[in-house]
Amino acid sequence: MGFNIRVPNTISSSSSSFGTLLLQRICCCRDTIIISTMVTQALWRRKAVRQRQRNGHTELAKRLRITDLISIGIGSTIGAGVYVLVGTVARERAGPALTVSFLIAGIAAALAALCYAELSSRLPSAGSAYHYAYTCVGEGVAWIIGWALILEYTVGGSTVARGISPNLGIFFGGQENLPAWLSRQTIPGIDVVVDPCAGLLVVVVTGLLCLGIRESARVQSVMVIMNILVLLFVVGAGSWVGFSSGWQGYYQSQGYLPYGVNGMLGGAATLFFAYIGFDTVASTAEEVKHPQRDLPLGIGFSLFICASLYMLVSAVIVGLVPFNLIDPDTPLSSAFNDHGMPWATYVVAAGAIAALSTALMGSLLPQPRILMAMARDGLLPPFFSTLHPVTAVPVNSTLITGLVAALMAFSMSVDQLSGMVSVGTLSAFTMVAVSLLILRYVPPPEVSKAVIVQVLPDKGPPPSSVHISPSRPVFAKGSAIFSPILSIFSDASLQTLPGNNGLEDDCSSSASSSGSLLLQDEVDDEPEVNATAAAPDESPAMSSQVALHKSLLYADESRTSPESNEDLRRWAAVFAITGVCVGVILISLATAAEELPTSIRWTLGVLGTPSFVAASTVLFLIEQDEGHHKFGQAGSFHCPWVPALPLGSILVNVYLLVNLGLPTWLRVSVWLLLGVVVYMVYGMSHSQLAMELPEEDQTTMSSKLLPDIQV
Repeated sequence: MGFNIRVPNTISSSSSSFGTLLLQRICCCRDTIIISTMVTQALWRRKAVRQRQRNGHTELAKRLRITDLISIGIGSTIGAGVYVLVGTVARERAGPALTVSFLIAGIAAALAALCYAELSSRLPSAGSAYHYAYTCVGEGVAWIIGWALILEYTVGGSTVARGISPNLGIFFGGQENLPAWLSRQTIPGIDVVVDPCAGLLVVVVTGLLCLGIRESARVQSVMVIMNILVLLFVVGAGSWVGFSSGWQGYYQSQGYLPYGVNGMLGGAATLFFAYIGFDTVASTAEEVKHPQRDLPLGIGFSLFICASLYMLVSAVIVGLVPFNLIDPDTPLSSAFNDHGMPWATYVVAAGAIAALSTALMGSLLPQPRILMAMARDGLLPPFFSTLHPVTAVPVNSTLITGLVAALMAFSMSVDQLSGMVSVGTLSAFTMVAVSLLILRYVPPPEVSKAVIVQVLPDKGPPPSSVHISPSRPVFAKGSAIFSPILSIFSDASLQTLPGNNGLEDDCSSSASSSGSLLLQDEVDDEPEVNATAAAPDESPAMSSQVALHKSLLYADESRTSPESNEDLRRWAAVFAITGVCVGVILISLATAAEELPTSIRWTLGVLGTPSFVAASTVLFLIEQDEGHHKFGQAGSFHCPWVPALPLGSILVNVYLLVNLGLPTWLRVSVWLLLGVVVYMVYGMSHSQLAMELPEEDQTTMSSKLLPDIQV
């Protein structure tokens, strides 16, 4: 209902014009407030864990086992980088301590891998970090993560494909001897170098992915085995040469740390990107037969195998050749050439081709599933969520992804864009760690079947039926007393109250009886259960139970005020997680942003360090919410050493993000700005969460926020 302001006819025309202009300005401010409120609500709204099943979406076929996951993880991680990074980092950063740098980088990667292991087993759905952010943080953050991952996988796949020609040319005596339909050609007049071999490889891999996840996993397993055998050959043959020659690379006048500890740590920061790829395993979670068991094992074993191979290869190469003499472009081949084994070049080239092929498959595999997940949620057109009726593959998304990647690999040199690949990966790693902290300390509302407590009208307020669920707040007097982030009475707080076993048991049994995840609004679809419909001669225990329920349902304002212990704990957790994020950003800018003046960097460090230390201390001191045990799939993996482990992951990943440099961030900003436009134009209004709002809420929201003003 609004109010009308009418201008009398006796007022002069000038006064009328002024009044009209004033009212127009008021209306403009009113509309701005309404739009800002709606946008804010859209950015932070979160979906239920199994929202897609409620909306009737078909799941992907569950055909992957643990062996498939390990091969996918290894193939996506061990790309051609190990064949190049060994020489570059040893020569410029770490020296003989290259093996230690690989170890440190592996430990840093394991922090993110363990966070992925818990969330992927709890929320086994396509979308990976996008899905976790949408469930734990909000729609706006999830969109940014998904949009960044689209760029990462597209540019990453194109970059990998462009590296196939130099390695394939080794078998033909050089790239110039490749067949004309495979060799790179320069288009006259526009100075564009096209690479038919790269484009053809992307097309072949795309066709393979369209055949089915099981078929593509088998081919990838063959290529992974080939790559591992080549690396084991490097270790075995190199060790034989090293023992014969006396490991001369380790006996240098500069010592084991020629660039000092800082050089070794700087090398670890560079080598961290060699471990990127295990997140591909999480993107296939919906297609795993036993996700709670196989996903954590697949992620863990693949990362362990990759780290072991990296350390073995690096230990051999820096021992064969002095670090300052290692060829930065072909370190493995040149090491064997220097010791009279030129034929090993072909073995190494075969391994590089296999590594490139599996890495390309690892780049093209997750992106269609992320597009499909975003389309399921309504943020992208439903065209991208179409599954093939036979192979159960998101065929439209796969074809679009392959077409774009093939065109980029064929016609563009994406070397300048390769740095943008890391932004999506590191942002996803950071958001996964933040989501894990949210899950442990302020878990999202996970609704179980409601227990309807009938309060008899002997004393006190009139009878009413109230929904109670273990991870949702109590509804007092028919109105919700919770926010999208905080719940006053979660199951953690209810467990601390005396005599609540009956209510808790009813709730927990309804939550676990189906053995699956429960929907956000499932209480609307379930029959009401009268929790106190007992015999007339109820026992004193039952009477005390009803009395407890009464005290919960009709508590006064002081009972549900922010002074309650649980409310204070959740508020403290929210502010602590926010403080950690702010502190890490400030510390990373102070240490890595060399473009900033020294005084500003010192100021950022002084502000960021106390914020991070204080917020981390709060997380260590307060208890985790017991409700997280009921969030997601039962029997899932639990990440150890929380909050220390996710805090370390956030610190490492944000530092590496800032360390990418200003030019990379400027290029990424253009892509992210485009993503914001797409979300505002299409995604925000077509979101499934927006579609599920009651029609009254959508049509009358403006009238509820501010009154109408009419002239």
